[in-house]
Amino acid sequence: MRVLVIGSGGREHALVWKLKQSPRVREIFCLPGNGGIAHDATCLSGDLKNNEELARTALRLEADLTVIGPELPLTLGVVDEFQRRGLRIFGPTRLAARLEGSKSFAKEFMQRHQIPTAHYAICLKEKDVTDALPLFHPPIVVKADGLAAGKGVVIAATREEAARVATEMLSHKLVGSAGHQVVIEEFLRGEEISFLVLSDGENVVPLVASRDHKRIGDGDTGLNTGGMGAYSNDDLLDEQMRHWIMQHIAKPVIHGMKKEGAEYRGVLYCGLMMTARGPMVLEFNCRFGDPETQAVLVRLECDLVDAIDAAVDGGLHEGLLSWSKDASVCIVGASGGYPEVFETGKRITGLERAASVSGVTVFHAGTSLVDGELFTSGGRVLGVTARAPELSTAVERAYQALGNIHFDGIYYRKDIAARALSRA
Repeated sequence: MRVLVIGSGGREHALVWKLKQSPRVREIFCLPGNGGIAHDATCLSGDLKNNEELARTALRLEADLTVIGPELPLTLGVVDEFQRRGLRIFGPTRLAARLEGSKSFAKEFMQRHQIPTAHYAICLKEKDVTDALPLFHPPIVVKADGLAAGKGVVIAATREEAARVATEMLSHKLVGSAGHQVVIEEFLRGEEISFLVLSDGENVVPLVASRDHKRIGDGDTGLNTGGMGAYSNDDLLDEQMRHWIMQHIAKPVIHGMKKEGAEYRGVLYCGLMMTARGPMVLEFNCRFGDPETQAVLVRLECDLVDAIDAAVDGGLHEGLLSWSKDASVCIVGASGGYPEVFETGKRITGLERAASVSGVTVFHAGTSLVDGELFTSGGRVLGVTARAPELSTAVERAYQALGNIHFDGIYYRKDIAARALSRA
């Protein structure tokens, strides 16, 4: 097979890395890729917003399968364009991707199908905000309706702050057109779980659970980011809870989408809060998470191509996936100043020493290759990922590897998975 992966981050590097292990894959391409992906695939230039260009590239490459990494092409209908041309592609259609592309659609969908989620109000204008806020107790969650690159969610400490944030979103000052309407939600207390499933439109198969660390600072402080680290082990969910989530959340989503004429094929990311009232949905993503993918895929012990084929063509079943009992962790090395203003173009050293640590794989997110040397090119630069029989060992190995990596301004959290380790 010739496989094309679309995207340029750590998630895409992990996908390329795992797909390349398949004996069925003869050649792998990535558009646009990054400095690290270039070691594992042929990187191509292209515009992720241009569906026709992406389809023409797949045709030119004679790609047998295209795997979409980021959300933007999916919400713009890249799957619809590929299907129209008879090209095999992994991901949901534009209508199905509304689960991520529109927070208000997702909330109303969950209400229609009795899927547990936080109480909410949808606001199209400032008066709606004024009317809704007295119904919520601080802290209050304010979400931009559309895609906002991980910056469309604000947890407001007071009603006054919530009103200000919502107004700024509606006026397009905060997140541009993503704030054409906002969702106000009750704040849920508990611990978050990332629960991903594969679907062929009818059958639903879970991946192992993981936990992301969104805040920039140790102790879950500071601004929200795209994710500063994640870990995965079998202690996150027991079999009974996994079954409950499948029966009351994952399967009702897939079956509900089919009933509404938007069959969902691909991977569905359920961001859950494990509350005293039970698991509740915080958000849906219509693609693999980042950095969860890095932590999850290093535990996958079967052929990812077989699983993706079954999602694309039908016949998906749980026996397709097999997992290591090992724990895993991914720790993000970021540019200083991220998620706000940061500089790029910093030379990266120590990657070979880092990768030589037992059980460690270094995935690239924001890197570029210039004259054989690697430089930073984004906010999240690397995802240092380790697998070991015990979570504590995986964490120790990841931090040991990170200690070998240097670039000007490198920043990473020092407490990824610390809460889980303190309970062990």
